[in-house]
Amino acid sequence: MNFPQPFYRWRPHPWHGLDTGRNPPLDIHAYIEITPFDTVKYEIDKKTGYLRVDRPQRTSSQPPTLYGFVPRTFCGDRVGALMPNATRGDGDPLDICVFSERPISRSEVLLNARVIGGLQMLDHGEADDKIVAVLENDSLWGEAEDITDLPPSLAERLRHYFLTYKLLPGEEAEISIDKIYGRDHAAKVVEASVLDYQDEFGG
Repeated sequence: MNFPQPFYRWRPHPWHGLDTGRNPPLDIHAYIEITPFDTVKYEIDKKTGYLRVDRPQRTSSQPPTLYGFVPRTFCGDRVGALMPNATRGDGDPLDICVFSERPISRSEVLLNARVIGGLQMLDHGEADDKIVAVLENDSLWGEAEDITDLPPSLAERLRHYFLTYKLLPGEEAEISIDKIYGRDHAAKVVEASVLDYQDEFGG
C-alpha cells in the first residue's frame, strides 16, 4: 500500500511532533485545547499528547478566543529573561489566543495563525506569556497586522479573563498582566520559546 508523505504510523505528539509553523515567528501553527464554548479547562497531557480534563472552570468566565499552544516551543530561561520580575519561564509550551470571526467549537484542531501581539503575564513569579494571533485568511480579523488593529476592548477582554479565571471570592490573585505588547515583541517571545525548546529537548 502506498501512503502519502509524510505518513505517521502513530499519531504525532501535538507538542513535539508538529511543526512550529510555516514561517515563524509570525506565521505559526496553533494547537487548540480550549474553545470559547468550553466551561471545562482542558490541557494537553505532556506524556501521551492526548487532551486531558484539567478542571472545571472555577468561575462562570469563559475564554474569549480559541486557546492553545504553539508546537515545539518551551517557556524557559530565554522567555523568562524577556519579562521584568520573572524568575524563569513557566516550563510549558508557549500559550496562544487566536481570534476567529467564525465560531470554531472543536478543540484538538491545528490551525494557521498570524501573530499580532501578546499579554505579558506573570504567574507566581514565572513568565506565562499569552501570544495573541488571528486566524489566517479570517474574513474579519485576517487583515490585522498588530494588536493595535483590533478594537481595544478585545485585548482588555483577554486581560480580564486571564486575571480572573482562577480567582474565587476571598482569594488574592498571584497573577499580573503589566503590559499588552505588539507584534515586534511577540515575535521575540516566539523566537525565544523556539530556542528554549531546542535547549530543553534538542533540535
